[in-house]
Amino acid sequence: MSVPSPRAADPTLIASLVELIRRTSTVLPDDVVRAVTAAKTGEEAGSNAAYALDVVSTNICLAKDKSQPLCQDTGSILFYIHTPVGYDQLAFAAAAETAVRQATAKGYLRQNSVDSLTGLNSGDNVGPGFPDLHFHQWDQAHVEVKLMLKGGGCENVGATYTLPNPKFGGRDLKGVENAILDCVLQAQGQGCGPGILGVGIGGDRVSGMACAKTQLLRLLDDTNAHPDLAGLEARVVQKANQSGIGPMGFGGKTTLLGCKVGALNRVPASFFVAVSYMCWAFRRQGVDLNADATIARWIY
Repeated sequence: MSVPSPRAADPTLIASLVELIRRTSTVLPDDVVRAVTAAKTGEEAGSNAAYALDVVSTNICLAKDKSQPLCQDTGSILFYIHTPVGYDQLAFAAAAETAVRQATAKGYLRQNSVDSLTGLNSGDNVGPGFPDLHFHQWDQAHVEVKLMLKGGGCENVGATYTLPNPKFGGRDLKGVENAILDCVLQAQGQGCGPGILGVGIGGDRVSGMACAKTQLLRLLDDTNAHPDLAGLEARVVQKANQSGIGPMGFGGKTTLLGCKVGALNRVPASFFVAVSYMCWAFRRQGVDLNADATIARWIY
């Protein structure tokens, strides 16, 4: 079945994307809520860590009930779109920009896009690289749209490492693990911890970080299909949570809620480890669209 291409002014597509933005900005996905709830039970009653997670939980409930952003920094707007062959991606991009403008006017997004040369705010979250659209074709007959809103605070504490390194080790999983844990150590709870890490091993400086960010589209409670990477993910979370950094750096047992790792091929001369840090306000959501651009299914 072929899917008709969207029109730039298609009100149904725009409305679906506005609702995707609203829900992403205001409603934390169930897997993240479960992780925060579980973390609360593990902290000592009356501790700063327990207090911080209680404030986080209260914020989650208020944002959902009031349909208001989980955080004043609604972040970079990253769309990941899978489309059938022949789908009009240019028209979708135009509809996405319109949806971002409307969502900003409604208050679901903060006016958060600033010209890097002049400092001038666009006022509508649209400009070069805003929103950031990543298109991929696939064999399915429907369109899938995933959205991530990534705040500046957590983006600031991400990092890219080069191996070998005398401090972290060689070009192996132990060196990778040490580099990831150093990123957690350097953050010291900044970036609104507890955090979630997306990690890209290999690639180049651009593709490695892109891989790291797409790892954040996975469910927190999934298991990596590669057993070595599954073990790495588990060790990083375990060791980070033994560091004592805790939520917001206040101390405690919950420094990370999760770690997701992917690997790309690389050239022999380079070995990069890219770490993309996500805050507790892990705003990502996705939809499958029907042929008429209405929402068929929520992904998270």
